[in-house]
Amino acid sequence: MARIRIVTDSASDLPKEFAKRLDIDVVSLTIRFGDEEFTDGVDLTPEVFWAKCKSSKTLPETSAPSPGAFQAAYERAKHDGCDGVLALTLSSKLSATHQSASLAADAVKDLIEVRVLDTETVSMGQGLIALDVAELAATGADLNELVERTETLMKKTGVVAALDTLEHLIKGGRVGGAKALLGQVLSIKPLVEIKGGVVAEAGRQRTRAKALSAVAKVAASHAPLRRLALIHGACHDVATLEALIKEVPSEYPVIVTDIGPTVGTHGGPGIIGLTWIER
Repeated sequence: MARIRIVTDSASDLPKEFAKRLDIDVVSLTIRFGDEEFTDGVDLTPEVFWAKCKSSKTLPETSAPSPGAFQAAYERAKHDGCDGVLALTLSSKLSATHQSASLAADAVKDLIEVRVLDTETVSMGQGLIALDVAELAATGADLNELVERTETLMKKTGVVAALDTLEHLIKGGRVGGAKALLGQVLSIKPLVEIKGGVVAEAGRQRTRAKALSAVAKVAASHAPLRRLALIHGACHDVATLEALIKEVPSEYPVIVTDIGPTVGTHGGPGIIGLTWIER
């Protein structure tokens, strides 16, 4: 039986209890508010992050982990007796994180076998893939089986979200295919999705209620689902979206979790969405 560790990054928004239970090592991105620098999930929780977003005059910025941070994770796996590592990163079109993970894999190639895969997604789209693959790894699957599983899941994974503001996305330069929304900033509640590894427009709604309904319909259109997660950034209407997806068939219970500082930096406060893996 192979013992393979799954490594991912903090853009996955994977709840800590899942990471701990499945022995997933999460490498943190860095968040900056002006001159202040924080490590995502270590000294900056989602609660503190959203509070700082409200009080700070400057918008936060993110930076990828160093290759050294990934190398340390790979070395921990070797130290703990693992036979290999599968590193699952957020989309390489959104961050240099994949590059750092790959450079680190090269640095440890004589120590432990590491495969690095770009999930081409983010937040719990990436998190659900890591979760599913880690459960398979726990059964003793080898690296080749885990890579194959990841590539299958990537084709079945979706992310859609409603934004309350486009300010963070525009200033962060992560708009991608959503540029057409810019002229409509004031009058709409934009929907975005991850398509081909980038942020793309997924529709426009006049009100928040209609935006939530549209988000729920997108996820429902992909049912039956294997996994489903509700993600949000300091939202007061989580229960509304939960109610809208109550009848969406999913093999596993719905995971409701915070959008952390990495994705929240670009999505802005009030972002709410769904991520899923089709059955």
